[in-house]
Amino acid sequence: MTSKERINAAMNLQHPDRVPLMCQFSIGSMMVQLQPNPIEFWYDKNVFAEGLVALCEKFKFDGILVSLHGHSDKWRKDLLSTECIGEGEYKLTYPDRTEVHSWTDLPLVKFNQQKTMPTIEDIDVEKDIPSVINYIPVSHNLYFDIDQENMFDVFDIIYLKVGESVSIHGEITSPFDYFLDLVGYQDGLVGLIMEPEKCHAIIDKYANGVRDLAVKMCDKHIDAIKISSPFAGMGFISMEDYNEFVLPYERRIIEAIRAKGVHVYIHTCGSISDRLELMRESKTSGLECLDPIPVGNVDLEDAFRRIGNDLFIKGNIDSINSLLFADDEKAETDVRKIIETGKNMGKGFILSTACSIAPKVTKERLLMLSQLIYKYGQY
Repeated sequence: MTSKERINAAMNLQHPDRVPLMCQFSIGSMMVQLQPNPIEFWYDKNVFAEGLVALCEKFKFDGILVSLHGHSDKWRKDLLSTECIGEGEYKLTYPDRTEVHSWTDLPLVKFNQQKTMPTIEDIDVEKDIPSVINYIPVSHNLYFDIDQENMFDVFDIIYLKVGESVSIHGEITSPFDYFLDLVGYQDGLVGLIMEPEKCHAIIDKYANGVRDLAVKMCDKHIDAIKISSPFAGMGFISMEDYNEFVLPYERRIIEAIRAKGVHVYIHTCGSISDRLELMRESKTSGLECLDPIPVGNVDLEDAFRRIGNDLFIKGNIDSINSLLFADDEKAETDVRKIIETGKNMGKGFILSTACSIAPKVTKERLLMLSQLIYKYGQY
């Protein structure tokens, strides 16, 4: 089987020749492993694409997740200056902000004027919420602009490099995440209680924009789309709020993606054991993360018993306690147990870190994953 066939078999709830392997790299882990020019890696679609392919080949992964798309060819247009401030570390100055790019993590952005969060009651949904999604809310204060003229070029570049050999996945962001980014996490969560109708109107418009973006992405050479929904776990919202403010909007997007013949999976961090069946109602093809204790509260065997007949599962290696801090014996034992559980209990299973690979996880630990797959992952 090719890597692409292997991943697709798992997503179709079938057993491939062996357990597929596909972890999500954090930007920090990409930087540590590749040590590219960090500015070009962030802004240049060709450098980013080459890096993703190189990482996939280096660690023998079966799939590539394209977490950033819409790279602009004009990112230097307003750049005032570039300064090297350390080994692999650069400071970029723009008229409205400074950015520090390095080999260790995401870019650090500081705006000249602090962003003001609008109050929910003051938001004009028609005027203030974009109909077209033109940015990715990567992290606090960090945004990746989506160039509408080059929205999906990076997918074309990767496909030209790997063809049909490797599974290519895109990524979109949950409408709920856009809502919280707009109004702030605290005010957004309070607003669900105090102003639910206005919150619904805001999330609804974001959902339409995200759906339209996803449908266009489906026309590229991709096998699946990941919905990044990090703030929908038990640590943020209740089951009732999930059912009201997350589920119906993600289901709308998922149904549109599935109608295009593309798989889709939801990525929610932390504790989600209480809502596995509810997440299944979204009509998703699969779930990612399923963080184990202590990062989350999902037991893999329990998850397979509850949803494994209906959804593929992508997870659930603890990147911190099993890969980063554990000794060799514990790391191998933890990963082998997950491989055996997924292989024996799941109709569709993809071995992965639960969330992103922590930046300081060594290349030796990442190479260990494919070694264990080849040794213990055969069906």
